[in-house]
Amino acid sequence: MLPLGANAPKFDLIDTLSKKTKSYKSLKRPKGMLVMFICNHCPYVLHIQESLVAVGNKYLELGIGVVAISSNDVVAYPEDDPVKMEQFALNLGFKFPYLYDENQAVARSYEAACTPDFYLFDHDDDLVYRGRFDASRPGNNIKVTGADLISALELLRMGQSPSLIQLPSMGCNIKWRS
Repeated sequence: MLPLGANAPKFDLIDTLSKKTKSYKSLKRPKGMLVMFICNHCPYVLHIQESLVAVGNKYLELGIGVVAISSNDVVAYPEDDPVKMEQFALNLGFKFPYLYDENQAVARSYEAACTPDFYLFDHDDDLVYRGRFDASRPGNNIKVTGADLISALELLRMGQSPSLIQLPSMGCNIKWRS
């Protein structure tokens, strides 16, 4: 797991929506940056998808950069290919880019393990939160709220550090190439 305080790994990836290359630097906003590793097919992502998009869209408007990245092997998981990523993002109303990490180098540099996986960086590009969206999981009957991530985002917006007690994300493993 990428340690708290680690500097944000930089990237240049194709946005499936705009078809343009986007970089960490171009997407970061003055208050910080939220990097989310997601995919189209994972039941854990699908379980929180509406709330995930609402949180991402809201905090983008509040001055925090937001990006979603899919790093799955699309040969083994064709439902995660860039054309379907674009449709997924359009259907859900992403206001933030949905980038394709074809060679999986970005996921490796972030030490991403699953989808969804969340990384929040401050204005100095230092990692202040890496953890779960909330306690809800498919089938556990806990309402999706985004409480853990929202708490970290609010503290960042107020210039405060999130708690050092952070619970890891749970989800589907990133589908690595053989």
